[in-house]
Amino acid sequence: MGSTSTSSAALIHHFRLTSPDMCSPRKRPYTMNFCNSWKEDASFEEEEKASPIYECLYPDKEELPDDKEMTIFDHLEELRERIFVSVLAVGAAITGCFAFSKDLIVFLEAPVKNQGVRFLQLAPGEFFFTTLKVSGYCGLLLGSPVILYEIIAFVLPGLTRAERRFLGPIVFGSSLLFYAGLAFSYWVLTPAALNFFVNYAEGVVESLWSIDQYFEFVLVLMFSTGLSFQVPVIQLLLGQVGVVSGDQMLSIWRYVVVGAVVVAAVVTPSTDPVTQMLLATPLLGLYLGGAWMVKLTGR
Repeated sequence: MGSTSTSSAALIHHFRLTSPDMCSPRKRPYTMNFCNSWKEDASFEEEEKASPIYECLYPDKEELPDDKEMTIFDHLEELRERIFVSVLAVGAAITGCFAFSKDLIVFLEAPVKNQGVRFLQLAPGEFFFTTLKVSGYCGLLLGSPVILYEIIAFVLPGLTRAERRFLGPIVFGSSLLFYAGLAFSYWVLTPAALNFFVNYAEGVVESLWSIDQYFEFVLVLMFSTGLSFQVPVIQLLLGQVGVVSGDQMLSIWRYVVVGAVVVAAVVTPSTDPVTQMLLATPLLGLYLGGAWMVKLTGR
């Protein structure tokens, strides 16, 4: 029995000498690079899992209250149904807008009606296709709440509780800013731009405008302004994910001033400096407001 214990102890001692710990610098110095690399990879994975971006992409199962298994075909079928409902809602809205298309055109002509501008139909059917275009834009605008609802209903089961609490203010703020952009464009930008063109041509040429080109100008200006007013929403999303902080946004305000002027020049269909500055100023204000909101939320 004693010889057995002695031989076992000798065997264990021999194993420790011939098979040392790979990460021990006393026994295997040449294995240190591998061990350090392995430890660095492990620490990098832990830091990555602790980042807000990782938590956003890979949330815990406990944070998904409506999590359930669905096949890819189930997802595609649900997506098809929601797209069908959205298209149906937009189609119904376009049809309704077409029934009142002449009233809509009179409403959109108001910014220059008192400037002595007259509209012409330069080709057969131009006014008809203009009414279709106006009805399409207005129908898309009226049907956008249904589209937004279907998008939210599709992605909601995959959102965590924290993301759901954040979704409501984002959707409400985005909708409010978009309609504020439309109103700002109709009441401020469009009259300023059109008055500039009318006054510039006064005494030289008579203002006889193509009805199609006029509405192309007005509709593009209104929708592009509404989209550009989404700057604070994008900032809040980036801050929530952890891509950029409020202090970082505020530190680059000089570049933002230049960027706002460039964006205004690209977004506005006109080339006059008055319209560009009228759009660049609220864009800069929205950016600074969004940066302060990100900072106040602790991001």
